[in-house]
Amino acid sequence: VQLQASGGGLVQAGGSLRLSCAASGAPVTRYAMGWFRQVPGKEREFVAGISKVGRTTNYAASVKGRFTISRDESENALYMQMDSLKPEDTAVYYCAADRNRLYGTEDAVAQYDYWGQGTQVTVSS
Repeated sequence: VQLQASGGGLVQAGGSLRLSCAASGAPVTRYAMGWFRQVPGKEREFVAGISKVGRTTNYAASVKGRFTISRDESENALYMQMDSLKPEDTAVYYCAADRNRLYGTEDAVAQYDYWGQGTQVTVSS
């Protein structure tokens, strides 16, 4: 599967953005999917995930209640609605696919097999 992330941009604190991840070459329903983010000098970190079976979602504590991950089979895409954005949400955001896990999601970078190219999100104070 090939993944293409988009939707990043510059937004003021308290604003919203919706990230998209278009998949090609395979259906998104074949994978557990996740969003990660990374800032310069730090490790890539898990943000949110959605399971292959049952659409179970999982969030990092720092974004729970503000971000919503979803999947659209008809569009073959993954999304993340980000509300109440904070300056500390500033990062490059990546979508990823895990071909092995059926139930739940992994929060470890190493468990994901396919990655999109990243989209920059900048939140100004």
